[in-house]
Amino acid sequence: MHLLSSSRPRIALAAATGAVLALTLTACGQDGGGGGDDAPLIGVILPDSASSDRWETADRKYLEAAFEAAGVEYDIQNAQGSREDFQTIADQMLTKGADVLVTVNLDSGTGKTVIEKAKSQGVATIDYDRLTEDGGADYYVSFDNEQVGVLQGEGLVSCLEGVANPLVAELNGSPTDNNATLFKAGYDSVLQPLYDAGTFTKGPDEWVPDWDNAQGGTLFEQMLTDTGTEVDGVLAANDGLAHAVITVLERNNLNGTVPVTGQDATIQGLQNILTGDQCMTVYKAIEEEANAAAELAVALANGEKPETDASVTDPVSGAEVPSVLLEPVAITIENIQTVVDDGFADPAELCAGEYAALCTEHGIG
Repeated sequence: MHLLSSSRPRIALAAATGAVLALTLTACGQDGGGGGDDAPLIGVILPDSASSDRWETADRKYLEAAFEAAGVEYDIQNAQGSREDFQTIADQMLTKGADVLVTVNLDSGTGKTVIEKAKSQGVATIDYDRLTEDGGADYYVSFDNEQVGVLQGEGLVSCLEGVANPLVAELNGSPTDNNATLFKAGYDSVLQPLYDAGTFTKGPDEWVPDWDNAQGGTLFEQMLTDTGTEVDGVLAANDGLAHAVITVLERNNLNGTVPVTGQDATIQGLQNILTGDQCMTVYKAIEEEANAAAELAVALANGEKPETDASVTDPVSGAEVPSVLLEPVAITIENIQTVVDDGFADPAELCAGEYAALCTEHGIG
């Protein structure tokens, strides 16, 4: 299939969830744990494991499974937040003869350096989850990240229903992550009209360097101090930052009384929803994202030039980047089972210990 969707500013959306690439892959090499000597080699660099546990608990697992099913050689490494290690890992993968490099950048500058080096050696490049601004990657695989932010904004509005003129604090992601910019554009498109109308009051609004949860907690502590603990709701950009906020609220005996958003549907985030400390998260079907990236990488390694059903406009260079964009889903206490049914959250882990009774109460399992 070849789906070309009409574009709107900055992003051309996928026509439907799960509609990905206009190609059929043929597995090469051996089945199972990597291919033979003639199998393509695909390198993947993940960013860290501190900002979100998804990179190691979900993305790595699903990418490995997809590459093994395709019978290709692969090398997945994690830069653990180090820009120097990110570049070193890329150099090692290129030296080993990687045919395709799939990267989740730590910032666009570092990402661009790696992409340019790969392209100078004839190696195809895929931006995975985060677009590298002015990077020139051949393809981009992610979610509709503005829609992620819209779901967060709408979720917070719903959670604040009945609260008169609530004061909202915004704890944004990293200023060097284009996704964080898109998330904010999404939730501000929901919240700003309410601020302008005087229905909501805009409180502190801070970016968290490198998505660092400890810094996020420190920033939110200052937000509470600056507002005299009068914050009524918190737009936290992901589940890690949400938990940092919840920890601060707990120290101030405010947990469970201030709605907090999140993103990534981590076990911790879902458990915070079970306890009532977090009002919502956003589920991104990472298995679909990983499968789409792997499918695209294998096609490129086989010398194909696949067509995608969407594109993204690089906000710096203005270039159109062929893209696969998947649809996010808002998760609240009402539909946590969705994440379990999808196989993303293990009920044994989600409902362990003190959470067992809460899972039973809400029919989760």
